[in-house]
Amino acid sequence: MAIEIGQRVKVRRIRERVPNDVVNQLKQNPFGTVKGFKMVDGSGVGFIVQLDNKTSTWFFEDELEISR
Repeated sequence: MAIEIGQRVKVRRIRERVPNDVVNQLKQNPFGTVKGFKMVDGSGVGFIVQLDNKTSTWFFEDELEISR
């Protein structure tokens, strides 16, 4: 199933590029809502996710899973 704008997702893993305050937020609550797409180095698509505390950042598709 493809990830779409408006879907609830869980951040299942993170990479080192995420700031520490976002890492701490994800440890407390790894859920958010997809708000948009981001082109990533010309070959991939990232997803802009607004976390429940209203912080937004982007993730690769393999870092996310659809929340059920």
